Amino acid sequence: MQRWKTALILTLLVIASTLLAPADILAREVETEAESAILVDADTGDILFQKEAEQALPPASMTKMMTEYLVMEAIEDGSISWDTTTEISDYPYSISADPSFSGVGMTQNKDYTVRSLYEAMAINSDNAASIALAELIAGSEGEFVKMMNEKAEELGMEDYKFVNSTGLANSDLGDHVPEGTGADENNLMSAKATATLAYHLVNDYPQALEISGTRTAEFDGQTIQNWNWMIPDMPGYLSDFGYEGVDGLKTGYTEKAGNTFTGTAKQGDQRLISVVMKTDSREARFRETAKLFDYGFDQFETKELFAAGHQKKGESSVPVSKGKEDNVSVETGEALSAMVKQGEEDSYSLEYSLKEDELTAPVESGQKVGEAKLVYEGEGKKANLIEGGAPSVPLVTTTGVEKSNWFMLTLGNVGNFFGNMFTGAVDTVKSWF
Repeated sequence: MQRWKTALILTLLVIASTLLAPADILAREVETEAESAILVDADTGDILFQKEAEQALPPASMTKMMTEYLVMEAIEDGSISWDTTTEISDYPYSISADPSFSGVGMTQNKDYTVRSLYEAMAINSDNAASIALAELIAGSEGEFVKMMNEKAEELGMEDYKFVNSTGLANSDLGDHVPEGTGADENNLMSAKATATLAYHLVNDYPQALEISGTRTAEFDGQTIQNWNWMIPDMPGYLSDFGYEGVDGLKTGYTEKAGNTFTGTAKQGDQRLISVVMKTDSREARFRETAKLFDYGFDQFETKELFAAGHQKKGESSVPVSKGKEDNVSVETGEALSAMVKQGEEDSYSLEYSLKEDELTAPVESGQKVGEAKLVYEGEGKKANLIEGGAPSVPLVTTTGVEKSNWFMLTLGNVGNFFGNMFTGAVDTVKSWF
């Protein structure tokens, strides 16, 4: 009986200590064997974890995400369509015929649609398909590389350099090194730059996920298979790497780059983007990605931090000139949510940014007067992929303010006139003494 009582007391003490433990003790951190890594909230761009994330490394075939982006953009602006056809020139054919490179095997003197080439590139990481698409869009891979670097700058990427459309080393391209690049150059991207590219691809062109999440596809009479083993229900032993919600994004391997992977997964209303670079094997890149996803989905949750109609104490109104009222109340026009780590719900506040310090009547109810931005006040600085990318919502007026009638405006102007005269006279008199 005594032994039973002792065991019960110890059990209760363990439960109590767990329940009373601070949230930061309960929150599990993550470690990765990847040389460089990052984990990002795909909705807001908030960085949830990073390790050497600004170190520029060869990204291998993750380079193709920029090619994918520019193909999607060209389709959107109407310069090409999914049904546009092109033939394979000598350059991509020579790459396709080399068994040391990943690919599906291209045939010359045959029309391929943009859709089929994009699928070969995004699903099976075909290099020749990437080059053929680059040539179709820009006329040459050299011109396409210029577009890649210009788009990277436009997207706010840092720590990058594109020298070809595939992710191969330029030294592997023989006599076909893109004009304007060096024969010994490699593409370079940091994990942060890669995540920034993935963030824009996922949010600007969600259709990319429909293709990157495809397990197998038909190409030129053959079945091609996705190199992303984390997609659920992959065939055979590959299913061991399956992870709930994974539908992208791009694997990569070269001798210099090692095994790399940009992954994305959605569970419930949460989507994460991860990048791991320089892992030891194909399997390792997926194991390390799973660690990051486990950490993100276990330790973070999308929560509404401030409801629509929230008013900040001490800043709940804005001055109004030429109106029947001297000020008007303001509030958040929408609810403000973020992916929040366990125990950090109270580490956020709002920061108002007004279009003008003073409004001029008439003012309408619900009129947007600025932005309410989420500010993290926990330990350290919460970084974001996008400059100024912290979540924000419109700041709006709660009521309207009518313009004051001409008589009251005139009285006000007269009062201001004499008030200014009196102030000026007082200042003059003071200067005499």
